[in-house]
Amino acid sequence: MAKTAADCTTMAEIRENIDRVDQALMALFEERWSFIRRAAQIKAGLGIPADVPARVREVRDNAHRNAQAHGLDGDFYEEIWAQLIEHAIAYEKTQLGEG
Repeated sequence: MAKTAADCTTMAEIRENIDRVDQALMALFEERWSFIRRAAQIKAGLGIPADVPARVREVRDNAHRNAQAHGLDGDFYEEIWAQLIEHAIAYEKTQLGEG
């Protein structure tokens, strides 16, 4: 059953809700990845390379700022996003024959 952290009184409830949130995050990552796949298709048609440094910087900055806006460690989440970006660029390079 979905609860807030403050409503949890046992470790079982904490774990159940962490698992619930993790599943929701994976669904969001799946949706995010659908846009990565589509981006590769669009880039191929437009001749845009997989790695666009200005966009990479923008996404990393957004992650940092969004994390801080939620009271989280901006540096930590920016690094997580750096890994997501690196993985996406590697995928796009393969799709675009860059690599």
